Amino acid sequence: MQGMRVTVFGGAGFVGRYIVKRLAAAGAGVRVACRDPERAKFLKPAGGVGQVVPVQANLRYPESVRAAVEGVDAVVNCVGVLVSRGAQSFGAIHAAGAGEVASAAAEAGAGRLVHISAIGADLESTAAYARSKAAGEAAVREAFPDAAILRPSLVIGPEDDFFNRFALLARLLPALPLVGGGHTRFQPAYVGDVADAAVAALDRAGGLFELGGPKTYSFRQLMELLLEEIGRKRLLVPVPFQVMQAKAAFIQFVPGAPITPDQVESLKYDNVVSEGAAGFAELGIEPKDIETVIPTYLDRFRVRGRFAGRDSA
Repeated sequence: MQGMRVTVFGGAGFVGRYIVKRLAAAGAGVRVACRDPERAKFLKPAGGVGQVVPVQANLRYPESVRAAVEGVDAVVNCVGVLVSRGAQSFGAIHAAGAGEVASAAAEAGAGRLVHISAIGADLESTAAYARSKAAGEAAVREAFPDAAILRPSLVIGPEDDFFNRFALLARLLPALPLVGGGHTRFQPAYVGDVADAAVAALDRAGGLFELGGPKTYSFRQLMELLLEEIGRKRLLVPVPFQVMQAKAAFIQFVPGAPITPDQVESLKYDNVVSEGAAGFAELGIEPKDIETVIPTYLDRFRVRGRFAGRDSA
């Protein structure tokens, strides 16, 4: 990576910030492309003077995308949204936006493109999120056939929107819902490992990689793991998909809504690595067990604070 010039779209986001830091540590010059460059300034100390440069880019505006990739050697796209709303829709960001990045990278003569998608990407899925991810993959392959596409399972880490959200709910509520009975399976991956995979993929000539951690958990097991870690006893209440869909139809309009109808639909599908799929191993990475990771950031949700241990309440 020494001396390489890389643009990271979504570089100030949850996964992107880890990719930027690893690229900078390896000696690459990094452009952090995001809608609001001010939000990316915290990444500048990750490298030397002028090594990490925030730039303005919006996937809905092709001219800004092309400007962000001009003269670079490689491009990483990790832009994604969990909720489709207004101009920031799944179609605009995951599908059309991904295609714009791939086209711009190809036109700029970038030698490598890494696109971060998601396990479950499928044009036939009943979940709009999964369909848009699959459409994005197709657009990327058409514009940049040698792109490396990474499909992570649930990504966890200090800034995640999964354990942090449910830990907050556990602090406020007497019970947590198990959507669909809590049987959906996940193969959570640590965000640092996903970032390492993205950097490793820059050294390869494309391919599809599904990234899952070393263990598979049901949704119920993840909630049990969470409650054990924060030392809180809460009821785990099974909620049928149909009932949760109806509730989510109203909840989705609340600012910071914990769940949307499409997210409920996504929970009908297991989120694990396909049998025989290339993954972390092929990229030379041994993924961390999430049970060694979550204590480093969920301790703040413990009953008597982060230094009090796992006392139950």
